[in-house]
Amino acid sequence: MKLYELTKVQQLPIGIKEAWKFFSSPRNLKAITPDHMGFEITNITHQEEMYEGQIIAYKVRPILNIPLRWVTEITHVKEPYYFVDEQRFGPYSFWHHQHIFEENDEGVLMKDIVNYGIPLGPLGRIANTVFVRKQLEGIFDYRLKAVEKLF
Repeated sequence: MKLYELTKVQQLPIGIKEAWKFFSSPRNLKAITPDHMGFEITNITHQEEMYEGQIIAYKVRPILNIPLRWVTEITHVKEPYYFVDEQRFGPYSFWHHQHIFEENDEGVLMKDIVNYGIPLGPLGRIANTVFVRKQLEGIFDYRLKAVEKLF
């Protein structure tokens, strides 16, 4: 399996506690996800406060409006500096997403580092080149703009 990496960095004009409060709540994901993804949370264990071992289930429609189930686990949490979500069931053969928050003189530098793998061997590599990578880039570009509007 080939692994890919996507890294996005954004400066936020807010404090680290405010950044943590917003981004560590799964309920806020819909506000920063493109509508065409059909993003919907279907289950969250112990609802609001993030913790290691928390399971979050979603429904997404990334391709041709076909619904896919996606289940992630929060595997690492160090409030207010970082958390990691990993796919347990879903469209990727591997998904590891680091959310990192670094306080600086201008507020908080937020980093998203996603390592992912696509199933289906050579067909997956072609799919990544043709549309998966572009779709992920588009989702994170949308988030950048949505977060700029929010803060």
